[in-house]
Amino acid sequence: MATAIITGSARGIGAAIALRLASDGYDIALNDIAESCFENNDIEEKIKAQGVQCRRYIADVSKHDACEALVKSVKADFGSIDVLVNNAGITRDGLLARMSEENYDLVVAVNQKSVFNMTKFAGSVMMKQRSGKIINLASVAGLYGNPGQMNYSATKAAIIGMTKTTAKELGSRGITCNAVAPGFINTAMTDALPAELKEAMIKQIAMRRCGEVEEIAGVVSFLASKDASYVTGQVIEISGGLSM
Repeated sequence: MATAIITGSARGIGAAIALRLASDGYDIALNDIAESCFENNDIEEKIKAQGVQCRRYIADVSKHDACEALVKSVKADFGSIDVLVNNAGITRDGLLARMSEENYDLVVAVNQKSVFNMTKFAGSVMMKQRSGKIINLASVAGLYGNPGQMNYSATKAAIIGMTKTTAKELGSRGITCNAVAPGFINTAMTDALPAELKEAMIKQIAMRRCGEVEEIAGVVSFLASKDASYVTGQVIEISGGLSM
């Protein structure tokens, strides 16, 4: 049985990806930063109901040593690491003039350095296997920028560059690396937005609606599948036509 690690997968897009990959037949290694992230949460039970194994691993993926320990544990528990989905991410929005150094550095550590950490250690396992799929969560903010998100946009743009570099470095070992760039997706984050702001955002989208987490998970499922075996170094925008 193949195994997938999904960082930041207690809820939202990460949980949807974990559930979809479980339905595809992958054993699932869930990850989030604290046990409290899984409170009042049945994602583990839903995954096991798909007939696959599932374990959760508490680790702060912004920390290099924590990622090394996480990957070692998953490899020991499951025997292989076949898919890595770098999903963990946070926002600390604010206009450039008012953004604190602390909030800039925190977003860089969680969103960007976690991709380096996890790709380094999981990629090492995949290189020995001579196979693997790495899928990174970027964002339309990394493609086009977004006012009030200097830190977030910077990390998502960096992830795109990291994706292409990883694809070039690891391709000869049978490893692909791609990114998806979601637009406005219905999550707890967008639910918290004022109604008038959400309405204005939707008017910019050709399909005139926000996306659903399952629509992100479907594209990740494709990139993790054999159908995408010759797809690498690509960024797939999932935004309902936001950029057109």
